[in-house]
Amino acid sequence: MPTLQDFFQTNHLTSNDYCVFGVASCFVREEGETQAVSILEPIPSAALEALLKGIPTSYRVAQALPLGDVIQADQITLPTALGDRLQIPDDFLERTAAAARTYKRRPEAQGHIPLGTLHEEFNHSTAKKRVLNQVNIVNTEDNVKQHAHTHKVL
Repeated sequence: MPTLQDFFQTNHLTSNDYCVFGVASCFVREEGETQAVSILEPIPSAALEALLKGIPTSYRVAQALPLGDVIQADQITLPTALGDRLQIPDDFLERTAAAARTYKRRPEAQGHIPLGTLHEEFNHSTAKKRVLNQVNIVNTEDNVKQHAHTHKVL
Protein backbone atom coordinates (compact mmCIF):
# COMPACT_ATOMS: atom_id res chain seq x y z
CA MET A 1 0.00 0.00 0.00
CA PRO A 2 1.61 3.28 -1.06
CA THR A 3 1.89 6.17 1.33
CA LEU A 4 1.59 9.82 0.39
CA GLN A 5 5.38 10.20 0.54
CA ASP A 6 6.15 7.45 -1.99
CA PHE A 7 2.96 7.52 -4.09
CA PHE A 8 4.57 8.70 -7.33
CA GLN A 9 7.68 6.49 -6.99
CA THR A 10 5.90 3.20 -6.30
CA ASN A 11 3.13 3.54 -8.89
CA HIS A 12 5.14 4.78 -11.90
CA LEU A 13 2.98 7.88 -12.04
CA THR A 14 3.86 11.56 -12.19
CA SER A 15 2.15 14.57 -10.69
CA ASN A 16 1.08 15.59 -14.22
CA ASP A 17 -0.79 12.34 -14.96
CA TYR A 18 -4.50 12.66 -15.77
CA CYS A 19 -7.26 11.25 -13.57
CA VAL A 20 -10.99 11.89 -13.19
CA PHE A 21 -12.36 12.35 -9.68
CA GLY A 22 -16.08 12.10 -9.01
CA VAL A 23 -18.39 12.87 -6.12
CA ALA A 24 -20.69 9.94 -5.39
CA SER A 25 -23.87 10.08 -3.31
CA CYS A 26 -23.55 7.20 -0.86
CA PHE A 27 -25.27 6.23 2.35
CA VAL A 28 -24.19 5.01 5.77
CA ARG A 29 -26.43 3.09 8.19
CA GLU A 30 -26.08 4.14 11.78
CA GLU A 31 -28.41 2.86 14.49
CA GLY A 32 -31.12 1.92 12.03
CA GLU A 33 -31.09 5.24 10.19
CA THR A 34 -29.63 5.91 6.77
CA GLN A 35 -27.58 9.08 6.35
CA ALA A 36 -26.33 10.54 3.06
CA VAL A 37 -22.59 11.14 2.60
CA SER A 38 -20.59 12.48 -0.34
CA ILE A 39 -17.53 10.46 -1.28
CA LEU A 40 -14.62 11.60 -3.49
CA GLU A 41 -13.61 8.70 -5.72
CA PRO A 42 -11.33 8.26 -8.72
CA ILE A 43 -13.22 7.06 -11.80
CA PRO A 44 -11.40 4.61 -14.14
CA SER A 45 -11.61 5.21 -17.90
CA ALA A 46 -13.94 2.28 -18.66
CA ALA A 47 -16.35 3.33 -15.92
CA LEU A 48 -16.29 6.93 -17.17
CA GLU A 49 -17.18 5.84 -20.69
CA ALA A 50 -20.14 3.85 -19.36
CA LEU A 51 -21.30 6.80 -17.22
CA LEU A 52 -21.15 9.16 -20.19
CA LYS A 53 -23.53 6.87 -22.09
CA GLY A 54 -26.25 7.72 -19.60
CA ILE A 55 -26.50 4.77 -17.25
CA PRO A 56 -27.93 5.63 -13.82
CA THR A 57 -25.12 6.39 -11.38
CA SER A 58 -24.46 7.66 -7.90
CA TYR A 59 -22.00 10.23 -9.29
CA ARG A 60 -23.24 13.83 -9.28
CA VAL A 61 -20.20 15.63 -10.64
CA ALA A 62 -16.69 14.80 -11.85
CA GLN A 63 -13.56 16.77 -12.60
CA ALA A 64 -10.44 15.83 -14.55
CA LEU A 65 -7.30 16.86 -12.70
CA PRO A 66 -3.58 16.16 -12.70
CA LEU A 67 -2.66 13.85 -9.83
CA GLY A 68 -0.43 16.53 -8.32
CA ASP A 69 -3.47 18.75 -7.71
CA VAL A 70 -4.99 16.12 -5.42
CA ILE A 71 -2.02 14.20 -4.00
CA GLN A 72 0.90 16.09 -2.48
CA ALA A 73 3.79 14.65 -0.49
CA ASP A 74 2.14 15.21 2.87
CA GLN A 75 -1.61 15.48 2.26
CA ILE A 76 -4.59 14.82 0.02
CA THR A 77 -6.13 18.07 -1.22
CA LEU A 78 -9.84 18.02 -1.96
CA PRO A 79 -10.75 19.88 -5.18
CA THR A 80 -12.79 22.95 -4.16
CA ALA A 81 -14.89 22.83 -7.35
CA LEU A 82 -16.32 19.47 -6.28
CA GLY A 83 -17.74 20.82 -3.05
CA ASP A 84 -16.99 20.65 0.62
CA ARG A 85 -17.71 18.00 3.24
CA LEU A 86 -16.34 15.27 1.01
CA GLN A 87 -15.16 12.04 2.56
CA ILE A 88 -12.27 10.00 1.23
CA PRO A 89 -12.40 6.18 1.20
CA ASP A 90 -9.72 4.19 3.03
CA ASP A 91 -8.29 2.78 -0.21
CA PHE A 92 -8.19 6.16 -2.00
CA LEU A 93 -4.49 6.00 -2.94
CA GLU A 94 -4.68 2.49 -4.39
CA ARG A 95 -7.84 3.27 -6.36
CA THR A 96 -6.39 6.55 -7.63
CA ALA A 97 -3.24 4.81 -8.85
CA ALA A 98 -5.31 2.14 -10.61
CA ALA A 99 -7.64 4.71 -12.22
CA ALA A 100 -4.75 6.92 -13.38
CA ARG A 101 -3.07 3.92 -15.02
CA THR A 102 -6.25 3.27 -17.06
CA TYR A 103 -5.98 6.76 -18.55
CA LYS A 104 -2.27 6.22 -19.30
CA ARG A 105 -3.13 2.99 -21.09
CA ARG A 106 -6.00 4.56 -23.06
CA PRO A 107 -5.06 8.21 -23.67
CA GLU A 108 -8.09 8.69 -25.95
CA ALA A 109 -10.30 8.43 -22.83
CA GLN A 110 -8.80 11.72 -21.63
CA GLY A 111 -10.79 13.52 -24.33
CA HIS A 112 -14.13 12.84 -22.63
CA ILE A 113 -13.52 15.40 -19.87
CA PRO A 114 -10.71 17.86 -20.65
CA LEU A 115 -8.19 18.54 -17.90
CA GLY A 116 -9.54 20.99 -15.32
CA THR A 117 -13.10 20.72 -16.64
CA LEU A 118 -16.11 20.01 -14.43
CA HIS A 119 -18.70 17.54 -15.79
CA GLU A 120 -22.17 17.61 -14.22
CA GLU A 121 -24.34 15.92 -16.85
CA PHE A 122 -24.49 12.44 -15.35
CA ASN A 123 -27.72 10.45 -15.04
CA HIS A 124 -27.63 10.83 -11.24
CA SER A 125 -29.94 8.45 -9.40
CA THR A 126 -30.20 7.19 -5.85
CA ALA A 127 -32.85 4.60 -6.66
CA LYS A 128 -30.27 1.88 -5.92
CA LYS A 129 -28.61 3.23 -2.82
CA ARG A 130 -24.89 2.62 -2.30
CA VAL A 131 -24.73 1.71 1.39
CA LEU A 132 -21.08 1.75 2.43
CA ASN A 133 -21.26 -0.16 5.70
CA GLN A 134 -23.81 -2.77 4.60
CA VAL A 135 -23.40 -6.16 6.25
CA ASN A 136 -24.89 -9.13 4.44
CA ILE A 137 -26.13 -11.68 6.99
CA VAL A 138 -27.07 -15.04 5.52
CA ASN A 139 -29.72 -17.10 7.33
CA THR A 140 -30.85 -20.67 6.79
CA GLU A 141 -34.22 -19.25 5.74
CA ASP A 142 -32.47 -17.66 2.76
CA ASN A 143 -31.70 -21.06 1.24
CA VAL A 144 -33.82 -21.98 -1.75
CA LYS A 145 -35.49 -25.35 -1.49
CA GLN A 146 -34.74 -27.36 -4.62
CA HIS A 147 -36.95 -29.89 -6.29
CA ALA A 148 -36.24 -33.52 -5.38
CA HIS A 149 -35.26 -34.39 -8.98
CA THR A 150 -32.78 -31.53 -9.41
CA HIS A 151 -29.61 -33.57 -8.83
CA LYS A 152 -30.85 -37.00 -9.92
CA VAL A 153 -30.01 -38.60 -13.21
CA LEU A 154 -33.31 -39.77 -14.65
